[in-house]
Amino acid sequence: MVRALEYAPLFHSYVTEPKGHLKAQYFHNTNHWDMSSYVRHTHLRAAHRVVATQSNRLVRSLHHYSTATNAEAKTPKLRLAVKNNIAVRGFPTTCDSKILAGTKIPFEATIVTQLRSRGMEVIGKAGMDEFGMGTHSTTSAFESVHNAHPLEKYSAGGSSGGSAVAVKEGKADIALGTDTGGSVRMPAAYTGTVGFKPSYGMLSRWGVVPYANSLDTVGLLARTVRPIRDAIVGSGLYREHDARDPTSLPESVRSRCTAERDGYDSTSEPPQTLKGLTFGLPLEYNIEELDSRIRQGWLQVLETIQELGGRVVPVSLPSTRNALSTYYVIAPAEASSNLAKYDGIRYGYRDTSGPSDAEDGVLYARTRGSGFGSEVKRRILLGSYVLSSEAKDNYFIQAQKVRRLVRRDFDRIFKLENPLLDEQHFPLSEIDESIGIETKLGPAQVDFLVCPTAPTTPPLLEQVRNQTPLDSYMNDVFTVPASLAGLPAISIPMDIPVDSTSEEQKLLHFGGLQLIGQYRDDARVLSVAEKLSGHISTNVASAS
Repeated sequence: MVRALEYAPLFHSYVTEPKGHLKAQYFHNTNHWDMSSYVRHTHLRAAHRVVATQSNRLVRSLHHYSTATNAEAKTPKLRLAVKNNIAVRGFPTTCDSKILAGTKIPFEATIVTQLRSRGMEVIGKAGMDEFGMGTHSTTSAFESVHNAHPLEKYSAGGSSGGSAVAVKEGKADIALGTDTGGSVRMPAAYTGTVGFKPSYGMLSRWGVVPYANSLDTVGLLARTVRPIRDAIVGSGLYREHDARDPTSLPESVRSRCTAERDGYDSTSEPPQTLKGLTFGLPLEYNIEELDSRIRQGWLQVLETIQELGGRVVPVSLPSTRNALSTYYVIAPAEASSNLAKYDGIRYGYRDTSGPSDAEDGVLYARTRGSGFGSEVKRRILLGSYVLSSEAKDNYFIQAQKVRRLVRRDFDRIFKLENPLLDEQHFPLSEIDESIGIETKLGPAQVDFLVCPTAPTTPPLLEQVRNQTPLDSYMNDVFTVPASLAGLPAISIPMDIPVDSTSEEQKLLHFGGLQLIGQYRDDARVLSVAEKLSGHISTNVASAS
């Protein structure tokens, strides 16, 4: 048998034998992408001149934690932690921003109501990056989030870091987060938990404070896949339309999409093998900055997939190299529009340090200046610029075009068609020369993509505070493409090699593996992730 690990560390030209065993090395070193090429805009760098000021305090993941029990109930309720940008009746919803300090929204988010009706009990609001803008949950105006014991000195990921830590520490059985460009999956990768971003439009966003409307998705975190799968598929949450949310798929579309997909039978169990399933290995995800241990773990997973009967083939997503810069044009543009309504006049914080908060004739200028943190102001500046008449055509419009190319690349490589779009095929001239042609229509198509969630293990918080904003943005390189395309994606823990002489490696013995599926193929993504997770992570196997 030809073992995958014999061919690490280079990832050369990738081929498979008829039995599915990995035959040769995967990628050339010369095919490694320099991550700095993912963000090229000079004005993005100019916006980074805003001075970053981040809190050094390390605190619990839950801002408000209830120790109340449900002793009288016959069946114990599942404990639910809710990210601080999702409205919960009786709790403040501040988005961890000074400008919303003390704000209580007088209604409850649809997703919270839905989960309450399924027997879950809200035990607290979880810390986050301010307005969801950050990668390490360190931009909060109140309290930074640190990782769970014994990794308190390390990043918990962001922006839903508090939700992930609440689950990891056992304070919650399941947690709600929001995922705009990886904000559920990144914390899952850094804490060794499971983070799921469903297809765009599946779960209601009504009652969720928006960051970027065309990207925001409510996500779930848990220690294993099963509670998330039970909530989405088992309880029928995937069927429920919310008329108050314009991005929620109508019932007729949900029914049609579900009829074209497998796995939505609430009584179905995860497959015993992966036989008949094809997994794609994206060539463009083998970037130069990918940590060698994460790469080794990725290779081990590929081998495990084949041992379980699955087939692994190389695929090309050529627009991926532009996905990150596209995201950091579109997301700040939408954020600058969404944040324009915060003025301190009707609710939230208002600057009262002087006789007026007007500055240079602009009402509430001081309130917004002191109410928003540096990262939020940075993205407002960037978003306002790319929407200006001077830059809109060169940045925002071009980014929207690239976004369509990213989505097209995904639609071309998946076996299942996108139920909202026409079938896509690759022109042969656009195919990487290392990709084999399977039929006259082009290369092999896949059921799922498998890749790392984050390019590194969790960094030290001390290192995070010394990072430039650009360095921080680059951590999202593997999670952003699925968000731009609105696809379901899940991060599950995977074991990575450990040097027994390194105490740090013994602590950081895990990474995040990302599984991406076609639009509305959420049920199969969850089912396969549950099957695979027990074989690639010793912690998940012991928790199951």
